[in-house]
Amino acid sequence: MTTIAQPAGPAFGTQIIGQAEKALNALLERELTGTGITEPQWVTLTLTVVSDGTLSGDALAERVSHSLKVAQATAHQHIAELTAANLVRTCPDGTVEATEHGKAQWSQVRAAVTRITEKLWGDLPGEELATAGRVLNTVLSRANTLLSAA
Repeated sequence: MTTIAQPAGPAFGTQIIGQAEKALNALLERELTGTGITEPQWVTLTLTVVSDGTLSGDALAERVSHSLKVAQATAHQHIAELTAANLVRTCPDGTVEATEHGKAQWSQVRAAVTRITEKLWGDLPGEELATAGRVLNTVLSRANTLLSAA
């Protein structure tokens, strides 16, 4: 019987990066189903949770803008949407923090993402993960440079 070799997949480049990004986003979207949170809102909520209420609305919007590669007005809109959904709130001092409801939603989705992450690359050698991280960070840095020059 002849064994047919499985294709190795695309070589490193935009195709494999794009396919991986689309697959990872699809997995995230699956976990966000039923929460009412969109992917851009998830990024915004995550940045809010990890900042632990230490960022002003403008500082948070700047981080969201940089992370999502969107205008600051769009970032402020994401914050407003999360505020309307009672997931974040603006404190009297102007900082933005996640509400208890927001923290609970974030924790639930984050736990699912952690389980998925473990399945995807938890068994890969640390050296390979470190190399992949260095390469992707170099690509990201260069892409950010190109975007900022435009």
